[in-house]
Amino acid sequence: MTAPWRILSLPPIGEDVVRGLFAPLGDAVEMTFPQTRDRAGLLAAITGADIAIGDFTGRLALDAEAVAAAPRLAFVQMPAVGTDSIDVAGLTAAEVPVANAAGFNARSVSEWAVGAALALCRDLAWGDRAVRAGEWPQMEMAARRPRELHTQRIGIVGFGSIGAETARLFTALGCAVSYWTRRRRPEAAATYRELDDLMATSDILVLALPLADETRGLIGPERLALLPDNAFLVNVARGGIAPDDAVLDALKSGRLAGAALDVYDDEPLPLEHPLRSHEDVLLSPHAAGTSVQSQLNLVALVRDNVTAAVQGRDVRNVVNGVNPQVRRR
Repeated sequence: MTAPWRILSLPPIGEDVVRGLFAPLGDAVEMTFPQTRDRAGLLAAITGADIAIGDFTGRLALDAEAVAAAPRLAFVQMPAVGTDSIDVAGLTAAEVPVANAAGFNARSVSEWAVGAALALCRDLAWGDRAVRAGEWPQMEMAARRPRELHTQRIGIVGFGSIGAETARLFTALGCAVSYWTRRRRPEAAATYRELDDLMATSDILVLALPLADETRGLIGPERLALLPDNAFLVNVARGGIAPDDAVLDALKSGRLAGAALDVYDDEPLPLEHPLRSHEDVLLSPHAAGTSVQSQLNLVALVRDNVTAAVQGRDVRNVVNGVNPQVRRR
């Protein structure tokens, strides 16, 4: 009898949820979980794993040490779009396919980006805080020069599923939308611009690209200085792409009139971090992709991809160019 595939599922996805997902596979799989939610628990549990479902928070990283401790590992499924907490290079060298959950939350993140842009344009968070504090700043709101969204030039950095959906939603609201990505998309219903040109012509800049070596610090002080005066920044990508210090400096200089941030250099955002007290910054706890619909999409994608691996079918969304048919080691 063939031994069952040993599937290691990392937190924070609940054990009951995972067992329910793969119950239809019966004896073909053995579900395992770290005994402790720490580094030692991860290293102990991964030793015998054939398949690993990653930690979407990145706290239990499948880094080089974890990969070296997993000689049987044949497939890694990340229940997120980003793979920056995984030693992708090491797994590629070992010919282990790594898959992400591309597209599962594209609509959710895109709606957050548009909602955040609206909130910045109309000072919604500022007005809410003032009224809750007992004020009635009707004239002050007018003095802050709120804007109608359709008058703003939108620049989107990154044009994967999230960037493309974000462009579609802004276009539907009457905005002029441009984009930059490392691979130009001839089919895009938005105007392509080189990155520095995009920066110089964007009243609202939306970041929607993965964090990688070549994108870390991509939108730093020099590029933020190219923005028109009083521009807005919306970051639904990763904090390291537009470092927190650079964003703060741009806010202080007036180059940025405000920012809506779902991601940060360090998460959770430290308690004393100056972003927490900045009046013109809308803060979100890395939750732009969280909705009932996106979570259902994610669960279905992880279930289907791991099931395909166990049953000998090609897995989807492989990000490291390895053969998508998973083979036991």
